[in-house]
This record gives sequence, structure tokens and C-alpha cells, in this order.
Amino acid sequence: MTTAVIIVAAGRGSRMGGEVAKQWQMLGGKPVLAHTLAAFDGLPVVLVIHPDDRARAEGLGVRLVEGGPSRDASVLAGLQALEGAGVTHVLIHDGARPLVSRGLIDRLVAALDSHAGAAPALPVTDALWRGDGRLVSGTQDRSGLYRAQTPQAFRFAPILAAHRAHKGSAADDVEVARAAGLDVAIVEGEETNLKLTFPGDFARAEAILRGQSMDVRLGNGYDVHAFCDGDHVWLCGVKVPHGRGLLGHSDADVGMHALTDAIYGALAMGDIGRHFPPSDPQWKGAASHIFLAHAIQLAGAQGYRLGNCDVTLVCERPKIGPHAGAMQAELARIMEVEVDRVSVKATTSERLGFTGREEGIAAIATATLVRT
Repeated sequence: MTTAVIIVAAGRGSRMGGEVAKQWQMLGGKPVLAHTLAAFDGLPVVLVIHPDDRARAEGLGVRLVEGGPSRDASVLAGLQALEGAGVTHVLIHDGARPLVSRGLIDRLVAALDSHAGAAPALPVTDALWRGDGRLVSGTQDRSGLYRAQTPQAFRFAPILAAHRAHKGSAADDVEVARAAGLDVAIVEGEETNLKLTFPGDFARAEAILRGQSMDVRLGNGYDVHAFCDGDHVWLCGVKVPHGRGLLGHSDADVGMHALTDAIYGALAMGDIGRHFPPSDPQWKGAASHIFLAHAIQLAGAQGYRLGNCDVTLVCERPKIGPHAGAMQAELARIMEVEVDRVSVKATTSERLGFTGREEGIAAIATATLVRT
């Protein structure tokens, strides 16, 4: 089976406005057609263009065919360009739909195993009215109605024959196929697969692209420090009175260490020991906010911001509840984020293990980094 793609981009898009046709306008820093072509990467493509756009299209690296005076004439030109090339299946797509997903493409091709054609559509869910442009003159039953999308997929030989036999215009290739007696399966479409028609559609497409380009990183951190002589412990940046201290090369802030390692982990940049080696005497007794600030600054330098973090302290004593709010606020201050992005909580190990025997404190932390 060989699948090829015809992208129809010969229209002028007068409803959109602008100095150039909508398929050549910029979206997310690239022409609309560049996004559309990227969706079909790896498949042979015929791009059907207006003769005036040839200079713009030459650098796209796909086969160019000049279209006709109507959409169906342009599709026929694309089909005829593929004739004799061994193509068995074809996807016909509007160039002004730049956000089609690979999953939808794959579902359409799979549907051709049992149908001559397949097309994506979404059921109509809004009430439908008839009107004269100013007043509502009636209603229309929406049962069984769908909003059609592209790409529309077909077995190649039947759709070529259908287009050659079709007389007059057609709204889309499904209409041509059905006029020739071909069965067309409905495949569930996607709300994000919008067609750029009016100026406001570009803002919607930009928002969808931003969502698709979001990079989310998750990191975990774990740390343990043993008790030693002392009269306080540092936990999440807060000095907590206690009958013992915590043993460590720095200030032994077990909660902040776990959180710092979680951020380094989300960045795939190791742990505190890699950036602040315990063999280096300059970090002896260092305040742990230095480590946390360094980790969050590294994240910012790579374009990430903290989505949220969660720190759990595991100990019998000291009791964390009375200090959790102050810990949350201090961590937020160090990382320069809103307090509601920081969680600090505690649990015990039910008197089991080294924390249950009050030999030390453990901490677990999770951090989410987001880049858009």
C-alpha cells in the first residue's frame, strides 16, 4: 500500500483579508502551509497552488501542481499528477488546516481497509437556525448532522474516476465520492483541526500551537540526614527549635535538598553533589538556599518556570504542622514563585525504620517545570 497526499492551496481566501492568501500568512513564525506540510512528514505530497504563488512555493521541497478555477478542479489536477505512480491511497487536505494530528491521519488510512473512503467529522451540538441575516426565521433539526473536516481519505483509483466523471462543483471530495456511489466512513474529527477562514481563527490557531509546543518536565528528589547534637534543625529554609540538630556538610536542610535535587532531576542535570561537591570546603556549613536558588536559576536559563512543587518531610519529631506555612512561604520566596505553587507537608513512618526510631529525617520532593 502506498499513500500519497494532495494539499489544496490554490484559493485566494478572500474572507480572511490580508496582502497574501491565508495559506501564505504567518502562523507561529512560519507560513501556514509550512505547518500543514509538517503534519504529513514522510509521505509523498503534491501541493496544488495558484500560478501566482509558484515563487513562494518553490522552496517547500514538494511537488507543485497548478490548480484550476474551483476546488474540485484543483483536486483533479493533483490526482492526475499522481496517476501512474503506484499510489493506492490518497489523502486530500485543505492547506488552510495546519493543525491536523498524525493520529487522525493514521485513523483515516486504517479506515480504508474496509471502506472506499473515510473522512473526519464532528457531530453538530449547537442549535441550528434558519434566518435572513437579521432575524431567525426557523430552526433546523441537528440530528445526524456533522461538521466535515479534512484530510479526506480514499482508495486512489475510485476517487480519480469519481472526479473525472463529476460534473459541476462540489463542496468537498466526499460529495464527489458519494455522487459516484462510493461509501465513505465517518471518522471522529478533532476540535483543534480548525480551518483558517476568518482573522480570529489565527488567534485560536496560535493558542493551540502554544499548547502543542509546551514542554513539561517532572523531577523527583530524596534526601536523608541523621540527627546529631544541637538545639534546632533547618527545614525548608525555616529554623525549627528541636532537642537535636541534623548532621550534614552544609546546613543539612533535608527538605530543601530534596526539592533542589527534584529541580536538577527535571532538567536532567544531576544532583546537588554534582554542582556543589561536598569535597569542596567552601560549601562547609553553607545555607541550602544557595543550592535551591542555583537550581531554579538554571531552570530559568533554559526557559523553564516552576509549575508546582511538593515536599514531604518524614519524621516523628519535630512537629512540622506549626511551621509548614512559613516553610511554604520561604521556599516560594527563594524560587520567586507564588506561594500556591509550593506544597510542604509531613508524615511519620509509624515508628518504623530510622525515622521511626528518631535517628534522622527523610524528605521526598517532586517538581514540575514548564516551558512554552
